[in-house]
Amino acid sequence: MVDNMTFIIETVDLVKEYKQGNQPLRVLNNINLQIQNGEFMAIMGPSGSGKSTLLNMLGALDLPTSGKVLIDGVDISTLNDNGLADLRNKDIGFIFQQFNLIQRLDALGNVELPLSISGVPQKKREERAKKLLEMVGLGDRLDHRPNQLSGGEQQRVAIARALANDPPLFLCDELTGNLDSKTGQEIMTLLRQLNQEESKTFVLITHDPNVAQATDRLLMIRDGEIAGEKRFK
Repeated sequence: MVDNMTFIIETVDLVKEYKQGNQPLRVLNNINLQIQNGEFMAIMGPSGSGKSTLLNMLGALDLPTSGKVLIDGVDISTLNDNGLADLRNKDIGFIFQQFNLIQRLDALGNVELPLSISGVPQKKREERAKKLLEMVGLGDRLDHRPNQLSGGEQQRVAIARALANDPPLFLCDELTGNLDSKTGQEIMTLLRQLNQEESKTFVLITHDPNVAQATDRLLMIRDGEIAGEKRFK
């Protein structure tokens, strides 16, 4: 059962700046955000609004210039490189538009990879990877390499890989961007099932209103600031 009083992500006065010549370029400006455990939500904004930078912050892929990002209560700025890598591998599942599968590995090998990094013995990681691929409907594609799979199938492999270490949090960047509308709907149905049946938290960066409206909560971001919020359920 989801504890709706628990914040899996919280940002406090989050600021991110990059150097542009000798001048700082502020991409995120005092973002205060709370995401509850078990939420299924989207973040939308025009190109250059800061949404991808925000995703990088929420995924501990980059650190704030000032302010805080707390993931499951841990301030990511207090972690060293090894601590950040461990957090990303065990606590966060990343799903990207480009799939980011390793071409020389088959579906089973791609899903096994995070488990291998975590030191899971070979037999156990093979069993886990096979189970996950069956869960996403690819039980008959275990030995297929990415170039032998459709776009939708590759995204399902990417989802299975993100599930490998059973993280509580999933960050998705335009995950339906390279898929036709029917396949995109099927992927969204799969994510919703994982959200409802396993209480996984999903944060989807998207430009697609149909994806946004399939979630429970939408945050709009503009010029590096939260510009509004809608709740659909």
